[in-house]
Amino acid sequence: MHTILIEPTENPKVMKFVADYNLIPGSLELDRDSNISEIPLAQELFNYPFVERIFITANFVAVAKQDTVEWEHVAESLKNVIEDELLANPRVYLQKRKEMYQIYAEMTPNPNVMKFVSNKLLLEGFVEVKSRDEAEGVPMAQAIFKEFDFAKEVFISDNFVAVTRDNSVEWHQVMMTVRALIAEYLQNGGEISNIEPQKHENPVEKIINREYTDDEQKISDILNEYVAPAVENDGGKISLMEYDQESKTAKMLLQGACSGCPSSTATLKNGIENILKQFVPDLVEKVEAVNG
Repeated sequence: MHTILIEPTENPKVMKFVADYNLIPGSLELDRDSNISEIPLAQELFNYPFVERIFITANFVAVAKQDTVEWEHVAESLKNVIEDELLANPRVYLQKRKEMYQIYAEMTPNPNVMKFVSNKLLLEGFVEVKSRDEAEGVPMAQAIFKEFDFAKEVFISDNFVAVTRDNSVEWHQVMMTVRALIAEYLQNGGEISNIEPQKHENPVEKIINREYTDDEQKISDILNEYVAPAVENDGGKISLMEYDQESKTAKMLLQGACSGCPSSTATLKNGIENILKQFVPDLVEKVEAVNG
């Protein structure tokens, strides 16, 4: 707690309460008609009916009282109020509460990838950083790479960060440390990305710079409705990369936790391929993966 000293002034109606640091730049002169909604210190002092005016500048608070009380009876009480209020709001004005981020870790089907989920939206869209060399422009990925040598890739989407580890550690050894770093980084207002996130809608357009054909759009619509939500819940992303009409083969772009996942092939064959065969049997007979 900061120390407050009581100092008399030449005016017997005014007492100075001097802090050991500068309270505000400039000065404030307040009376009972002033707007003090953002100044808890003034609110508390004006709760005393004998307080007429408050003057705050540099390192002190000056209080002007009515003649109905003597300083020897009230100065110590005002000093205690000022100490308590400056402890809560050291710069006099009401401190804005920091946005609280709650982060929890969640396993994904890929044992190398851990998903760190936030209670708040991080990005509208997604950013994928496949290596340390690609982290420029994504400060959050840079912070993760700087702190953890085992981090290989970072995928940020909506309300989660998916981190891919190398084989030098197991997640049970480092999971809590990574979670703490991400939570602290967000809590301190760290930037997430300075580059424009890719949109979830048809991200393949950015990659191959073309629009879907009618057949591709039908396949993509099935993916978006029946497959994408479950894949994104596991920390990944899937989209149609290429479609071969002659062989009826749909090639899927796998990103995030899905990229390089040992179970992704089985998922494609047993799940996605069956779904597409069921809904568009005239278009798809085989599904292949392309890791992003």
